[in-house]
Amino acid sequence: MAWSEGIDEARILVAPDPGTEGYGIGRLLSLCHPKSGNRACYLFLNGALQELHWFKRSYGSWFLGDYVCEDGCLYIATPVDPVFIMLPIFEEARMKKGDDPGKFRQLDEILFINGYPGYQHLLSIAENAMQIVCEIKVIGSSKFFRLDDLKVIAWLYYKVLQLKQALLTLDKKYAAQDERDTLSDAVSILGEYLKDEPWLKLLCNHLKLNSQEGIRNTPDIEILPSAPGSSLGSSTLLQEKCGYDKKTARTGKQAKKAKLETDSRNIKDMFRIASRRGS
Repeated sequence: MAWSEGIDEARILVAPDPGTEGYGIGRLLSLCHPKSGNRACYLFLNGALQELHWFKRSYGSWFLGDYVCEDGCLYIATPVDPVFIMLPIFEEARMKKGDDPGKFRQLDEILFINGYPGYQHLLSIAENAMQIVCEIKVIGSSKFFRLDDLKVIAWLYYKVLQLKQALLTLDKKYAAQDERDTLSDAVSILGEYLKDEPWLKLLCNHLKLNSQEGIRNTPDIEILPSAPGSSLGSSTLLQEKCGYDKKTARTGKQAKKAKLETDSRNIKDMFRIASRRGS
């Protein structure tokens, strides 16, 4: 019996090898994208969260042994720091008003989101991930969490420094450009995972950057619509757009933007798996 028998549709997914540790079974989770708030698909495997990217050429198919996969799409899972994904949820959960820092709440209460049961699967990693950006109160055997603005900014600042160093390592040309421009490029890439208000604006203020400098080169991200219970092929996935016509010559700012988009895709893996504990 061929492996393809009984399969209605096949898809190609490039993902980390589950190895011999853990359960070795991945789970597709439907969560909110931290930037847009739109529904997006993530892979949760052995306690690590992966975001899914969708790439497709105009024409193409996959040959899998004797089986032809007519859908030439390629799905790629890359690590993402779960703090980015849970940051908007924790921000809303504290119900902050004005100068009031908000309320402390338990993790299971914070991660109970109507229409998004996938967040419940993050309970196993939420405490370890979010303690770096939260105040924690322990009452008896219960822990209560509240997002802390100063801790979030400190964590984001550490991420910017890591990303800035990654850019210098990836491309020596960054060493020749103004340090402020490199810092701005790092914030732009980081901005793919942050809402403009409040975090991106607060980060730019902390770094003494104009808010427009922090978002000027952020690549466009298209969120593909999905239906609940859909298969991998129709799940909500992130598709990065080139944002330019390949046949059009680029000069000046356009060329720099195109270069940044290419560099940002290359350094994402280094950026996302950076140790949070190093801060």
